Amino acid sequence: MDCCDQYGITNYPIYSIYNSSLVISKILNDRPTKLFLGITAFFVANALIAECIGGKIFSLEKLLGINPFSFSFFGQSGLAFNLTCGVLLWPLEFVITDIVNEYYGPKSVKRISYTAVVLILYAFIMFYAAMEIPPADFWIGSGVEKGIPNMQLAFGGIFGQGMWIIVGSLTAFLVSQIVDVTVFHKIKKATGEKWVWLRATGSTMVSQMVDSFVVLFIAFKIGNGWSWQLVLAIGVVNYMYKFTMAIILTPLIYFIEQKIENYVGKETAQKMKREAMGLANE
Repeated sequence: MDCCDQYGITNYPIYSIYNSSLVISKILNDRPTKLFLGITAFFVANALIAECIGGKIFSLEKLLGINPFSFSFFGQSGLAFNLTCGVLLWPLEFVITDIVNEYYGPKSVKRISYTAVVLILYAFIMFYAAMEIPPADFWIGSGVEKGIPNMQLAFGGIFGQGMWIIVGSLTAFLVSQIVDVTVFHKIKKATGEKWVWLRATGSTMVSQMVDSFVVLFIAFKIGNGWSWQLVLAIGVVNYMYKFTMAIILTPLIYFIEQKIENYVGKETAQKMKREAMGLANE
């Protein structure tokens, strides 16, 4: 015991700072913890970017350099692969979900999902606040030379997504994440450590189907009065893309798992997988 402790005058603020530094140092030196923090940061950023760019609709056929298709589903003709730009990033969310599921367990997936939703909601609140702030007069016409006659309207057009779309998107995201976690672990309990592709791709296919129809139902059936035929037709088109991407991205799961094993070590990686399944004592 030092002299300060002896007379009961320990400098608690200094001790607290010192103790906090030790905790931070421990976190920064623990590779599984650092990995989780990095994954969480990317997961949230990717989800937020997907929401922000989701207002633009693009032609998948034109992106691939082919003529747009024209097909029919449920009596809806003239359908093509016209997709929101958000779908370019959302498949990565489900890849990350499977990785977190594999190494950190379902509770961690739910934690990063809730974190993403809260921060996306915060972002949209700030977007709407920024839209309502009175613009400077000179700024409104500052984009005329670039073909933008009213910067305030352009700003609102980009960031002012409809409330039903926001509610539908976030609800579909949360529901699909829970479905993904559930299906993933049911498959893993049945197959053990084998068949990574089955639990990763299988859970993604199921959760993406839920995501496709929930967002359309809330945002456009309830919010805009679409017919059931149109909701089903657009949902099938969206799911065809997501289904294909789930298969294409399957090798990425193996690539990321290999990188994680190299980063934390094979023994640690196996321990993380056992703990994720609640088998730490086996």
